[in-house]
Amino acid sequence: MLEREEIARWFPVIGRPLTAVHVSAVLEELRASFARGEAPPDAAAVIGRIDTVCARTARRRIRRVINATGVVLHTNMGRCPIGREVWDAVRDLNTGYSNIELDLSTGKRGRRSGLIPDILQALTGAEAALVVNNNAAAVLLMLTALAAGREVVVSRGEQVQIGGGFRIPEILALSGARLVEVGTTNITTLKDYTDAITGETAMVLVVHTSNFRVRGFTSKPSVAELARSLPGGVVLAVDQGSGVTLERVPGETPVKKHLTDGAHLVCFSGDKVLGGPQAGFIVGREELLRRAAEHPLLRAFRPGKTVYSLLEETLVAKLNAPTLGIVAEAQDMPLEELRRFGRRILRGIPRELARIVDAPAAVGGGSAPDEIFPSLAIEIGDPREPEDILEAFRRQEVPIIATVEDGRVRLALVTMIREDPGYIRAALAAVLGVELT
Repeated sequence: MLEREEIARWFPVIGRPLTAVHVSAVLEELRASFARGEAPPDAAAVIGRIDTVCARTARRRIRRVINATGVVLHTNMGRCPIGREVWDAVRDLNTGYSNIELDLSTGKRGRRSGLIPDILQALTGAEAALVVNNNAAAVLLMLTALAAGREVVVSRGEQVQIGGGFRIPEILALSGARLVEVGTTNITTLKDYTDAITGETAMVLVVHTSNFRVRGFTSKPSVAELARSLPGGVVLAVDQGSGVTLERVPGETPVKKHLTDGAHLVCFSGDKVLGGPQAGFIVGREELLRRAAEHPLLRAFRPGKTVYSLLEETLVAKLNAPTLGIVAEAQDMPLEELRRFGRRILRGIPRELARIVDAPAAVGGGSAPDEIFPSLAIEIGDPREPEDILEAFRRQEVPIIATVEDGRVRLALVTMIREDPGYIRAALAAVLGVELT
């Protein structure tokens, strides 16, 4: 069976051994059906069944998709895409050897982080910086290294859960620190914090609410107010989350502002607004970061050479153009440019089947959850069920991930603007059953 061309074509896609597993499983099903007295299928039917099973497995591979959701930093689609110029700049470094832990001046072992701490210090004004593999690891390392066995004060309104089950109370328990809750869901006062401070308090943790907002009758002290009121020896740490450094993102406080306001440590993500690969950073006081760097967890959490090289290149570009990036590009995209892009896609598509409509877009990725900005989308007028249309788009050679609004499927233009309009046009025509000329 494995020598048949129809089967062997799956070897480059899912591997020969895994293909063999699927072939064996299908043949075992056939043996069971023979034992029940069922008529044997012909060879083509058997091959077809194997092909279906292999195709189902192949669809689980990580592959490129087109983001048509209007969410710029989409967590399910890898958040921020790496810039092609950044990727090209580090290609040779990653396909060959590098000096990832080699000091070229001495020829001896060097530190893994390269220029990243220096660049982060220049970007944020921090005394020192650490890099780990994501922001969750940054929070856990910070708590474990600096607060294990002692108390950490957190507002009830900031005991959040983000995607994948990351819960602040559970992370605190895992770190060995003891959670002290203060305030209520909507109101936490400065006095709530100061009254909770004891000789056992190691840290006050301010947490970015990531993917929700509490509106209406709400209040909480600023980082600056906390910094002025906390006694010496209590670390003021901010989980900033979104990675806004100097970018203009409404509703987000930049890392540098938190440090200027008196935060001792700030942690944030590398693959959100910052625009790099998945990573987490802790920036702030040198003495505190030295203690975190000496903790054994750091070795478990540190990234590899691919992430370091992409981060270094991304951060250099950020230093040279601190307010630019995919978020700023999306927010500043002229509607007329989006409209022209949409018209190129719709050329030859009947207006009753697809048209351009106003459709606000969002930053996403656990950043500025309340903030949307004006944008445009292609709205599908096909009478089929929206779920059937969404599935048809996902089954294209390069899957297109769309959304549904008011019962109609929409393809957001702002998150597709870097894609080939010709491919999107052909995929749209295929889904709608339109023959293009």
